[in-house]
Amino acid sequence: MAETLELEVATPERELLREQVSELQIPGKNGYLGILPGHAPLLGLLGIGTLTCISGGTKRYYSIHGGFLEVLDDHVRVLADAAEAAEEIDVKRAQAALKRAQEGDINPSLGVDPAEALEAMARAQARLEVAQLNHK
Repeated sequence: MAETLELEVATPERELLREQVSELQIPGKNGYLGILPGHAPLLGLLGIGTLTCISGGTKRYYSIHGGFLEVLDDHVRVLADAAEAAEEIDVKRAQAALKRAQEGDINPSLGVDPAEALEAMARAQARLEVAQLNHK
């Protein structure tokens, strides 16, 4: 059995990552999935959260916002609606986005759909969590 698997993370705008990793954890639509080399074939929906991968003994973090996941023959393909590496996240911008989303959810007079406000909050929180993980 292989000791690594190839991880590919792409968004509609760019390829974010392509490298060999020893393990990864990714936000599925209904919870986190752990993937190791030799994992069974899988096709699934992604949720909002933190993708964590280990490459060469180093943990790396990415904020993932929806999309699809394919696992096949020690190759993991992540086709995310949006994704950012931890070091790319602008913390002040993410904090401002979280505040705007919270205000939209709390104040219905702003005309914001509550479901959209909750999703925006989840995205902003995921971005902030990933940025904080990178500084630990």
